[in-house]
Amino acid sequence: MWKITIDGHRILLGAHIDDFVLAYTHRQVLDAFSKRLLETFDGTYEGPLEHYIGCEIARDLVAGTTQLSQTHYAEEVLRSFGFWDNLPRVAPKKPNTCFSQIDCDPSPKSDFHKRYQGIVPEQSGLSCHNDTPRPGLGLVIF
Repeated sequence: MWKITIDGHRILLGAHIDDFVLAYTHRQVLDAFSKRLLETFDGTYEGPLEHYIGCEIARDLVAGTTQLSQTHYAEEVLRSFGFWDNLPRVAPKKPNTCFSQIDCDPSPKSDFHKRYQGIVPEQSGLSCHNDTPRPGLGLVIF
């Protein structure tokens, strides 16, 4: 993340690999900055931000709100590992409790076990709070 100030107006530039996001306080300053940036570096302007690193972004400029969602990413992960058609289950524990070894099936079917091992790294991208004790997609899968 970089902060640029031009004529007293701030621009925030966020980067993830080769994707950049610009946030601004003054549209004309942003337009001039974007033009110079694209003259210097190979790139494209994709318009208002709708998707970024697995998140869908919905902005309401009148209300001044921004909503982030990972619905599309969650569906993509579940479909690619064959879990999309599983019926969701009710959480077996009270909120803020951790799962333990005794909550696991002692003899999971081998195809299920392989699919689960594949999806676990993917679901870490579905939580902005990886330090919270919650199962993410686990309840959908089991």
